Amino acid sequence: MTIRVVVADDQELVRAGFAMILAAQPGIEVVAESGDGFEAVGAARAHRPDVVLLDIRMPGMDGIEAARIICAETDCRVIMLTTFGQDGYLFDALRAGASGFLLKDVRRDDLVHAVRMVAAGDSLLAPSVTRTLIAAFTSGAVVPPPRTERLDVLTARERETLRLLGCGLSNAEIAVALVVSEHTVKTHVSNVLTKLGLRDRVQAVIAAYETGMVIPGGFAD
Repeated sequence: MTIRVVVADDQELVRAGFAMILAAQPGIEVVAESGDGFEAVGAARAHRPDVVLLDIRMPGMDGIEAARIICAETDCRVIMLTTFGQDGYLFDALRAGASGFLLKDVRRDDLVHAVRMVAAGDSLLAPSVTRTLIAAFTSGAVVPPPRTERLDVLTARERETLRLLGCGLSNAEIAVALVVSEHTVKTHVSNVLTKLGLRDRVQAVIAAYETGMVIPGGFAD
């Protein structure tokens, strides 16, 4: 199946370069290029791509707002394009529904791999990166009041799985902690995502913090 992609960046050379690399790959089709957030949203609505590459900082509408709209209105999965020095935007991008991040100086092979991985339903953050990222943005930040009513749909074991996801554990690490097989963990993770209406494990990490399952620095009491 062909992976349909929209590339959105206000820098024409960056946008054209990414589009050229992706279009040259078997099984990937670049269906549109956009120079700002408004165009990106329009392209996502019109073409319904599988993946949208979004620059975080664009004129008119930035990538975070565009990601929020795209993720709310479509099934497209979003990868944010960023540079060093823009880390302050990453947590907002996660909350908007982004499935991962790429630096603009990403290598060709890593770009292609990222698009394929996200299109397949995976998130573009390793558990260790998720752990570091969430810790960085929740330390010193105001933690929202827990919305524990969201958890009523989960079984006790699924709540445990969400708690461990919130600490950035991999499936293998969760399996050890719960003394179950990795296959069982995958089932629990899938159930958590489905029941809470989450796109991937990155959003599950956010949900773990928002519901008070996990607090900065470790588990909730």
